[in-house]
Amino acid sequence: MAEILGVTVTELLTGERLEKQALQPEKVEDIVKTAIAYNESVPSRAWQEKGTWGIMYILGCMVGAFCLFLLYQRGQLTESVIINTILTLAFGAYFCFFVRMKLPVYYDQNKISGVHDGVVRMNIPGLHFNNSNWPYIVKTGRIAMLVDLVLFPLLALIVGGINLETWLAAERYVMLLLLLGGMFIPMYIVGKKYE
Repeated sequence: MAEILGVTVTELLTGERLEKQALQPEKVEDIVKTAIAYNESVPSRAWQEKGTWGIMYILGCMVGAFCLFLLYQRGQLTESVIINTILTLAFGAYFCFFVRMKLPVYYDQNKISGVHDGVVRMNIPGLHFNNSNWPYIVKTGRIAMLVDLVLFPLLALIVGGINLETWLAAERYVMLLLLLGGMFIPMYIVGKKYE
């Protein structure tokens, strides 16, 4: 690959062009360690771990789907409920099945406030992700998404059944509060505690 790209193996490993001078022994050592650790950095995913989060997600989906069906029967299934459901299904599936269980080592060595994991991008300003706080952040994300998956359709069902006008006026604010405030604020608090 280095030949095809017209670079040295060292430049390929470091990801940058190097000047034509001898490398310091410490720099060579770091490059070799990085190359060796690269294979070890393949993340384990949530679905590979033992636990009940997947079952809880499926149960939450079933309860949420039942509430959505009842809302549909009443003619109260709104755009906000559908959008919230799609978002919580997606983020819930990520946190319960696909989230990486350990961050790469460079998160522990640097102050990084964003996690990039495939298509998922999560940035919480003021919080530095590392392997000390990551398990707690993942758990908080799981709990938040499972609660929202059930609570939002249930609230729509109950409050909409009591006073539909009040619910229709408030549903977008409730959705923002549950989806964003119910996930990112607790993640920030827990992440700062174990940072």
